[in-house]
Amino acid sequence: MKTDQHLPIRPFLPPYLLERIAGSSDARRRDRAYRTLHDDQGLRARAGTAELPEGSSRRGEPVRHVHSAGHARELPGERVRSEGQPASGDPAVDEAYEGLGATYRLYWDVFQRHSLDDRGMALLATVHYGQEYENAFWDGRQMVFGDGDGELFKRFTISLDIIAHELTHGVIQHEAALVYADQAGALNESLADVFGSLVKQYRRGQDVESADWLIGADLFTERVEGRALRSMAAPGTAYDDPLLGRDPQPGHMRDFVDTRDDNGGVHINSGIPNRAFHLAAMALGGNAWEAAGPVWYDTLVDERQASRTACTTWPSAPKRRSTPDGHQCAAAES
Repeated sequence: MKTDQHLPIRPFLPPYLLERIAGSSDARRRDRAYRTLHDDQGLRARAGTAELPEGSSRRGEPVRHVHSAGHARELPGERVRSEGQPASGDPAVDEAYEGLGATYRLYWDVFQRHSLDDRGMALLATVHYGQEYENAFWDGRQMVFGDGDGELFKRFTISLDIIAHELTHGVIQHEAALVYADQAGALNESLADVFGSLVKQYRRGQDVESADWLIGADLFTERVEGRALRSMAAPGTAYDDPLLGRDPQPGHMRDFVDTRDDNGGVHINSGIPNRAFHLAAMALGGNAWEAAGPVWYDTLVDERQASRTACTTWPSAPKRRSTPDGHQCAAAES
């Protein structure tokens, strides 16, 4: 497994969005956002500590376990549904279970990949994390979902592409030395969006013309003026809300955002390779998982890329000798 020694969590909501809410005049909104930001910062020290149960020895068959944290912050929590068990009646539990399965199915049916590590790794998820926790994340070993606040965000299991996005961080962790910062981090986020969208398209049987190319389309409540958290087809247009602000993603390198925030703009500049994938998929046509998708997957799993992508610097992008979290880039890339 190729991973950082100090693996940060991969949160779905970027910190700049939560910081906007933390600046609200509403005390409850501020409190929820600050608590989520505090949790996200503190979780790095405890990331990846859950003990994984035995995986699947039979290729093509997943092993899923969904736990409930019961609104506490202990992971993984109480196991409430495992592989082959019937629906629990709890929407968050059952959405997580189905989302884990749908993600496994794309990777197996299309790429013959047996779980995140291609060795049958058990798929572990925890729902009902924290009190009105406004995020979801991959912590290096498992998925974690908050219930949202019900005012701006619905429960984070409600969008299949959110689940698939976060699980794809696990695939990237096992295949590529993409440091979660700067351009490499933006590529990491983009790959998670690409395969998150592919899982949704595959599950719905949508070709490139009928797909919405939105990430988190079901997450916002009706109080938010926005279609989704991100648009792969038109970065920068997903939302424009008085509280949340305007979607800051660029869709072209001429608009690249040079920032130290958000781990060097990992959630912002991912719009550039997202749009590149959308353009490629539309040009090739048909089903994206059969045409453009395999190109991106083959590049991700190509071992020749691992040593070259940890501190990737895109053409025309600012070059740094270290990432925001202190990782030192190779001299050849300086």
